[in-house]
Amino acid sequence: MKRLVPFVLAALMATPASAFIATNGMVVERTGPTEFFVPYRGQSAPQAFWCAAGQYAWQELGMNTGRIWRLSPPRRRSGEGILFSLRLEGAARDTGLLLIGGDRGSLSVTLARKLCERPEDRR
Repeated sequence: MKRLVPFVLAALMATPASAFIATNGMVVERTGPTEFFVPYRGQSAPQAFWCAAGQYAWQELGMNTGRIWRLSPPRRRSGEGILFSLRLEGAARDTGLLLIGGDRGSLSVTLARKLCERPEDRR
């Protein structure tokens, strides 16, 4: 247990005080009135970023409905985060996820939150 304390303290110090932490450990930082950023935290799958964005929109912004738009281009370099918005302006053409139908650069808040579910949680 004593070995974990320095790592936990370092993680907390590296997180901005106003940041939101999703259940998957991803951090969400507000960058503007309708924009927020999910930095890279070791999970590189697009689902992890969308999960954090969905939880943030629901829990912090009180959005039960509506869409989240991806502003960062889908071809993200290793170690880069993703910028999201609640507005269509400047949105990327793609979510970075394999989806059929829907708006190409956005997800509903509900679908983004669903990406947080793990198969083992459904048993």
